Amino acid sequence: MHSILSLFIANGGEVLTSPEILIQKASKIRAYLFDWDGVFTDGSKFPDGSSSFSELDSMGVNLLRFGHWLRHAQEYAFVGIMTGEKNPSSITLAQREHFDAVYFRIKNKGEALQHLLQTYNLKPEEVAFVFDDVLDLSVAAVAGLRLMVKRNTAPLFANYVKNKNLADYASANDMHSVREMSELLLGLQGNFEEAVAKRSQFSEEYATYFDGRNQRVTTLYTKENNQIVTISA
Repeated sequence: MHSILSLFIANGGEVLTSPEILIQKASKIRAYLFDWDGVFTDGSKFPDGSSSFSELDSMGVNLLRFGHWLRHAQEYAFVGIMTGEKNPSSITLAQREHFDAVYFRIKNKGEALQHLLQTYNLKPEEVAFVFDDVLDLSVAAVAGLRLMVKRNTAPLFANYVKNKNLADYASANDMHSVREMSELLLGLQGNFEEAVAKRSQFSEEYATYFDGRNQRVTTLYTKENNQIVTISA
């Protein structure tokens, strides 16, 4: 595992906790939660509020989910997006890839996380959270494994996160960072090569995983009348 971390460090990533703790945290994860703006995207938006996303990142998440399924006796990990606004592209990706949930327009993301934990019967230490900015910190303060997208344009924020112990890893890249984080987690969980080989061959195991994944329905959550509610797309 340390050799895997060395690859990411050599590429510019920063391990902000001890390698042993990072590996231990990764072994407990059952849920993968992503911010949207600045994580799947560069933060830019079109006039209608939408933004683009990368198929490189999408493949990274798919490999991560498949690796989790292989490692955990065909258990499907929870996968979700948590964003402060309603971004049509985030819903498009989540529904296409059969993520479990999208939380949007809930300004206090910590409140959304508590709802997620209760709704999906998860413990904080079972959640890995990929984030990039100020509005994400209430989730980073609670989640078990915190992965920050680091930018050279925000050195004070990066120092703040490090000093407050709000991240376990800071990315080498600010573009396609979801792919970086997905490969890191898959590597730390010990079966990156197995997942890639079986996915590239569209093995029988991958076909079984894929069929089951495609049965999963994406639930959309937002806040209305001071309550978190489900809505249709």
